[in-house]
Amino acid sequence: MTLFYWRHKILAALKKIPTAAFQGIVEMDETYFLFSEKGRRKITERKPRKRGGKAKYRGISNDQVCVLLARDRQKMTYSGVLGRGRIRTTKLNEAIGSHLSDKNVLCTNAWRAFNSYANSKGLVHYRFKSDGKQRVKGVYHIQNVNSYHSRLKKWMDGFYGVATKYLQHYLAWFRYVDSKEYENTTSTKKQMLVSSCLFSMTDTNTIIRRSVFSY
Repeated sequence: MTLFYWRHKILAALKKIPTAAFQGIVEMDETYFLFSEKGRRKITERKPRKRGGKAKYRGISNDQVCVLLARDRQKMTYSGVLGRGRIRTTKLNEAIGSHLSDKNVLCTNAWRAFNSYANSKGLVHYRFKSDGKQRVKGVYHIQNVNSYHSRLKKWMDGFYGVATKYLQHYLAWFRYVDSKEYENTTSTKKQMLVSSCLFSMTDTNTIIRRSVFSY
């Protein structure tokens, strides 16, 4: 277990790597992960799941945790946990408002929260419906963020479910790994450790173990 908590201390430091202001076209999308209390003992409200498990309800519900992904054409990336259930406009502004300006052009799917947010900020906004009939409007599309989303999902599948309270750690880990284009080399691993040491950490094993999902 000591190795597990050292991993999370490193990931908690990587989580502090800031997202710079976005430039130009910004693609934004949401994805969902199953709410998980993996590792918690004596779960009374439901039966324990096996190897990741499935949601109790179909579609998007509080069984799902919403993750916001945003990425500009220079590959500056934001990934963050927004909470359980459907994405909300207020959460969007809290998460990403400081990274956007009126000089950005926003490309998203057709979910109304994105439209409400873009209107409230006066952003130029291109929307793409999930039916896929129109995927590109000139230089505007959401293919880059969708590709990132797919890589993230495939990478996360290897863990057979991640405790939701640690989900932000894994998002930070993947953002770092993806920025190195999957260079699984000794040099990259060493650089990851060096990068984590650039940020002060006060989290002990006890704090990490007792942390809870509070969105």
